[in-house]
Amino acid sequence: MNRHFAKISLFFLSLLFLISCNAVKRVEGDDKLLTSNEIFVNNEKIKESRIYNQLYQEPNTSFLGIPLRLHFYNLARPDIDSILSEKYLKNESKKNTLTNILSYKQFEKLLHSKKSLNEWIKSTGEAPVIVSKEETQKSVNRLNSWYWNNGWFNVETNYEITPSNKKKKRAHVTYNVTTGEAYQLDSITTSISSKVLDSLYELHRDKSIIKEGMQYKTLDINEERDRLTSLFRNSGVYNFDQEYISFNADTINTGKKVNTTLIIKNRFASETDTSSRVPFKIHEISKVNIFTDYKYANRNQTLTDSITTEDGYTLYSFEKQRYKPQAITDAVFIKPGNTYSDISRSRTYNRLNSLRIFKYPNVQFTPDPADSTRSDLIANIFLTPQPKYSLGFDFDVSQSNIQKFGIGFGGSLLIRNVFKGAENFEISGRGSIGSSTDAAISGNDDRFFDISEIGADLKLTFPRIFLPINTDRFIPKYMQPFTSLSLGVSTQNNIGLDKRNLTGILNYRWNPSSKLSNRLDFLNIQYVRNLNIDNYFNVYRNSYNDLNQIIQSGNIVTNPSYLNSEGLLSIPTGAENFIRDISNNTGGTTGLNQDQKRLVNNIGERKKRLTENNLIFATNYTYLWNTKKNLYDQEFTRFRFKIETAGNVLSAISSLADFTKNENGTYSVLGVNYSQYVKTELDFIKHWDLGRDNIFAFRAFGGVAIPYGNANSIPFVRSFFAGGPNDNRAWRAYDLGPGSSGGRNEFNEANMKLALNAEYRYNLFGSLNSAVFIDVGNIWNVLDIVEDEKATFESFADLKNIAIGSGFGLRYDFNFFVLRFDIGFKTYDPALPEGNRWLRDYNFNHAVYNVGINYPF
Repeated sequence: MNRHFAKISLFFLSLLFLISCNAVKRVEGDDKLLTSNEIFVNNEKIKESRIYNQLYQEPNTSFLGIPLRLHFYNLARPDIDSILSEKYLKNESKKNTLTNILSYKQFEKLLHSKKSLNEWIKSTGEAPVIVSKEETQKSVNRLNSWYWNNGWFNVETNYEITPSNKKKKRAHVTYNVTTGEAYQLDSITTSISSKVLDSLYELHRDKSIIKEGMQYKTLDINEERDRLTSLFRNSGVYNFDQEYISFNADTINTGKKVNTTLIIKNRFASETDTSSRVPFKIHEISKVNIFTDYKYANRNQTLTDSITTEDGYTLYSFEKQRYKPQAITDAVFIKPGNTYSDISRSRTYNRLNSLRIFKYPNVQFTPDPADSTRSDLIANIFLTPQPKYSLGFDFDVSQSNIQKFGIGFGGSLLIRNVFKGAENFEISGRGSIGSSTDAAISGNDDRFFDISEIGADLKLTFPRIFLPINTDRFIPKYMQPFTSLSLGVSTQNNIGLDKRNLTGILNYRWNPSSKLSNRLDFLNIQYVRNLNIDNYFNVYRNSYNDLNQIIQSGNIVTNPSYLNSEGLLSIPTGAENFIRDISNNTGGTTGLNQDQKRLVNNIGERKKRLTENNLIFATNYTYLWNTKKNLYDQEFTRFRFKIETAGNVLSAISSLADFTKNENGTYSVLGVNYSQYVKTELDFIKHWDLGRDNIFAFRAFGGVAIPYGNANSIPFVRSFFAGGPNDNRAWRAYDLGPGSSGGRNEFNEANMKLALNAEYRYNLFGSLNSAVFIDVGNIWNVLDIVEDEKATFESFADLKNIAIGSGFGLRYDFNFFVLRFDIGFKTYDPALPEGNRWLRDYNFNHAVYNVGINYPF
């Protein structure tokens, strides 16, 4: 209790210290620190962030009302040069003492380091925001501009700077905006000089962004300009540019109406020393020349090889042609005889880059000298090949609940254009060695590196959908289709039960747009073989301890041969025989009550499920919608849907071939009961940019896997788990659930999962960010072999067993990755008795400390 009181006291004393810091320490003379802004529009206070973002001056950033970065900035000395000079340079005694100890060069470095530290504090902190009439007037102008651009042409804004009555050297600014009546678009007429452009405009006029009756908005005008530019350039008007479009808005005596005229003049063309305006034309592609091995160094050399395809493409090379013509032309959407199109050029760039066999493709258009009308264009595509072979290596150091120290290493070889059809072949290998957290699990007491894993993968990728039917009608080539064949093998030694894993995947993927991607694993075959099932109770110690507690609870009679010299069940024989006695009700063991029998049966069922070999013959499809444009995009939406079915093909073959079922009433292939289930996942992520490096992030996840037919449970590798640095951070990975069972196993998993996460992220100073979060979720067993009421989901009433965690964290942004440290507290623990679940372990002693790379969602 005293220790908790000391921690709480320290926290509040620290908070009091920060609050008591003088925020206006660096505010001089009659200056005032800006504490807040208020905007009133037509006498009504508003809170819209997009309006407040128009202001030039905003108060210093704060956390819980405390301007931390400002206080940090105030630690710096504004007159550091004078201080150092007075303290060290003018003080001959101190200067001589230090130079004798450090040498004069080191003395100079000492002064430089103090100046550097002072500058770092200033740059990392945040200078006080001083109320400035000039900056405030700029804010007024910007507010007027924003409202004017949204149709309020008669807007007027004034401001008032009000000093604080309670605290000196502080003030807040109030902006009063009077908008007047908004202007509406009335007539929309055109003045288009070129007949070609006028025809295109009229043909697509119904898609115009600006329409009669709408409120005037400059943004709509700009979007209409963008639409027309895209329309013309994708309809063959190669020379068109946005600068040729202008709008004339007439508001004189119109009664708050805007009469708009769209003006598009002819383009400028220069011949010899004179220039004139000429009408725009529709341009066609007369020739497409593809240079497949272009380098700047050989630009003046003679081309030695050329191929002309039936489609009219001509492929040139300086050396012997190394690509099948169709492999290249399939990636080019600029076709001879077609009109010019920006979309075709962009698709060509995207597809050529996705092949991973060329460096920075370059597409150039030039007028065809053979065309007297100057309407035809020649497209020249310059491709510089990547090296045929590429090597890659990686190395990492890790720690987990299985190993206290581990070293991982791997390497890969990429062979490009294997069969001259732009196919890529990848060979990769990986391995790791480590020191186990429990020598009894690994079975090695002497060696430090007592566990290991090794694996290898082969992957062959084709730039097309590899099927006996033509898929171009529903998956056209601009969707960047790929087919991948993958084979993998891995084996573990002294890691749990030791596993050997074989995988084979036939995968198709295609991207209809930059936001949407599709992935279909037509075949996803996985064989998992447990090599050391006798080690089960060394790995799952909680189950082993539960069995021994039952034996030692009194009135239990069992076969003495099941016990070792310490009176505990021997591993594996004694524990397995004890479970068999209870499950088969043979009478070899007696004295158990119903709850104890149920627990033993649950342990036996779990052991059987986790030690059996798995054969998964699955098909899955993943739909992904992601509006995130790049790594630095702060506001986006991501939605993923995945559905997987397994075992249906093998079930059909077993029935048609009239295979004999085994003693368990199921079919087996190569001595393994194949898995049969349907599994679906929904994952939704949304980020809102609140401005000034403030982000609100939300995630919702739901998944369920239902066994049927040849299976009554889900393989461990396809099940769900909860907890960990990317899930509910108040519990460690695999520690949460199922349901209210309390996470009694080392690896808790189930076949249903619900999760909700919300996180508010904000900047502290410099590259150091922070966040507060709430994580909600749990896992359950549903419609499978598990019968434990605490672990199963039977109705919506079981949602009361959803766990809630909350906490805060620090994140340091290294630009190319983010190092994350989060502290999670158990806010609502469903493992505790009802009525006693809230905030029982909400303290640092029971907190979970998570370290991760990048953001959790």
